[in-house]
Amino acid sequence: MKKNIAIIMGGYSSEVGISLKSGNVVYKHLNKEKYNPYRVHILKDKWVLVDDDENEHPINKHDFSAEVNGTNISFDAVFNAIHGTPGENGVILAYFNLIGLKHTSAPFYQMALTFNKRDTLSVVKEYGIPAATSVYLNKGDKINTNTIIEKVGLPCFVKPNGAGSSFGISKVYTQEELIPAIEKAYEEDSEILIESFLDGTEVSVGVIQYKGETKVLPITEIVSDNDFFDYKAKYEGESQEITPARLTEAQEKSVNDIAKRVYEILNMSGFSRSEYILVNDIPHFLEMNTVPGLTEASILPQQANHAGISLTELFGNAIEMALKN
Repeated sequence: MKKNIAIIMGGYSSEVGISLKSGNVVYKHLNKEKYNPYRVHILKDKWVLVDDDENEHPINKHDFSAEVNGTNISFDAVFNAIHGTPGENGVILAYFNLIGLKHTSAPFYQMALTFNKRDTLSVVKEYGIPAATSVYLNKGDKINTNTIIEKVGLPCFVKPNGAGSSFGISKVYTQEELIPAIEKAYEEDSEILIESFLDGTEVSVGVIQYKGETKVLPITEIVSDNDFFDYKAKYEGESQEITPARLTEAQEKSVNDIAKRVYEILNMSGFSRSEYILVNDIPHFLEMNTVPGLTEASILPQQANHAGISLTELFGNAIEMALKN
């Protein structure tokens, strides 16, 4: 008997449009002979099941069901395609946990932890994982630009703590640019981090649960046409994403080993895509994305393709892993 699968997409953050694209790709490629997929838009003003005619049917939040043409639709599992809040930060996953509904992501605590860049760095650094030097600020803190620059140097990066898709990120070259960059980051989050610039090769690597095993996917080298891997570089073609990355055998092994170790340190499951910069052949951890882009052109699907895994297999495996948990 086919399983009913809710593909949740949208969300409450700046990434809503990107999430809708990812979710629709999942809907397109999911095996319709095995599953009954349904698109569910989770938006600030409504939760609705959207049918093939684009009609909207309200979601009953009591049990996450919907009535469609007189038939009550309940779900066997949820495919999480929400970038940002409330999907990637674990909020809606805690709700699913309460009502006993299985989903494709890691448990809500792991999702909340990895969505918080500052907390993730604090954990992995305790395990000896190399990372940039950081300064943390909360909105309202007094700002001493001299002290910040003395610690992280110039250039440096200013980032919102809980935003994705490079929203709110600035590369700062001078002391005068620091305050405007901080204000920009605060538009996305009340917590920010300021990191030292790491000069080296940037790579992105997917680690997933595949057929019951932790699998490291082929590494992608990021070569941005811009000053860094910003929104335009990610989504508007202003970068080269080279898979497999142009690394030596030793570099590749180093990245694979540390990526798998970080995945396990953080007790992850489901999808992940992490960014590293190789400095003197040593991978330095930047951050982990637990709901990475899932369009045909996105990095993790590219990596899966190079590993011989189709989108249908990739998405179907995530659902099967969720159903077995």
